[in-house]
Amino acid sequence: MAMQKEQYLRYARHLTLPEFGEVAQEKLLDSSILLIGAGGLGSPLALYLAAAGVGRIGIMDFDVVDVSNLQRQIIHRMQDVGTSKARSAERGIKDINPDCVVEVYEEGINSGNAMEIIAKYDIVVDGTDNFPTRYLVNDACVFLGKVNIYGSIYRFEGQATVFDAQNGPCYRCLYPEPPEPGMVPSCAEGGVLGVLPGYIAMIQATEAIKVLTGIGKTLTGRFVRYDALNMETRELKLRKDPECPVCSANPSITELIDYEQFCGLTRGESENSVDIKKLEVDDYADMRDDEVEHLLLDVREDHELKICELEDNVHIPLGQLSQRLEEITEWKSKPVIIICKTGQRSMKAAETLMKHGFEDVANLEGGIVAWSEEIDNSIPVY
Repeated sequence: MAMQKEQYLRYARHLTLPEFGEVAQEKLLDSSILLIGAGGLGSPLALYLAAAGVGRIGIMDFDVVDVSNLQRQIIHRMQDVGTSKARSAERGIKDINPDCVVEVYEEGINSGNAMEIIAKYDIVVDGTDNFPTRYLVNDACVFLGKVNIYGSIYRFEGQATVFDAQNGPCYRCLYPEPPEPGMVPSCAEGGVLGVLPGYIAMIQATEAIKVLTGIGKTLTGRFVRYDALNMETRELKLRKDPECPVCSANPSITELIDYEQFCGLTRGESENSVDIKKLEVDDYADMRDDEVEHLLLDVREDHELKICELEDNVHIPLGQLSQRLEEITEWKSKPVIIICKTGQRSMKAAETLMKHGFEDVANLEGGIVAWSEEIDNSIPVY
């Protein structure tokens, strides 16, 4: 794409860089990026990539803007609360660079749409926060020969790398198997320093620009970890796994799979699994209305209960549960309903109780978020 007069002015600071110049800028203008997620990482990513001159950006996010997002998701504004994150991000991109073509996908990426959508873009930037999506994006990128710019954040730490299976390792080379469900809390559950996503997104945006323009040395085969509390950065070497099930010479996985089941979010049968009773929020509402005797055990953290809680709960954070079981011993043979934010931590808590002899345990499906959405919308979602 030949640059226009206005673009020479807009990208003047790029054009004066001898290592960058007009050739690299034109490559950016002709390039396309699929940005998966318009949250903590996706917000600064979208702004930086649009400002840099990426010609076409796909924004994929099924969620809506919440007040609690504004602490770190800087592309959104108060007037966007309750609206589509993808549409809000589109507005933010157009505000900073009207020439950028924005393609909006108000849906989540899944095994049914991943290959078709990813194939339309030069590279993918992963701004998601869950394991099924990370494995899905990785596998689709490997199958399509696309570069995957990876980043993740949690509390005060973040990490980033470039997964390019044609020239180095992929995500599965680093993490062949996902952790057990509930073992790694999300940012919503564990918290995140508001400025941290900006730092990691800046690395991702830099790597995306380098990949698209061919300048510099990318993070392929290198893994950056950042500790914001101590202002420390470490770099680890990554090597391609010769037995990787996806990117090796003889892969055992050659098409997209059921990633929810792979990551343990759909419970399969095994001799070691515990059969946990699932309770829908509307059924639990009926129990409360009928005053059925039960214990409501809330396993969230202290600060979460200050945001919202259901009345008459007993509060024991998941991390303390095994050491405080004596506090609820009287309920060993009585109904115990366990609640957390979305139903993942409460599932782990239910397994703990059943392994210690509790006989009538149920996990409240969807947690307090589902209760807010389906039963009582005066309960804030955070």
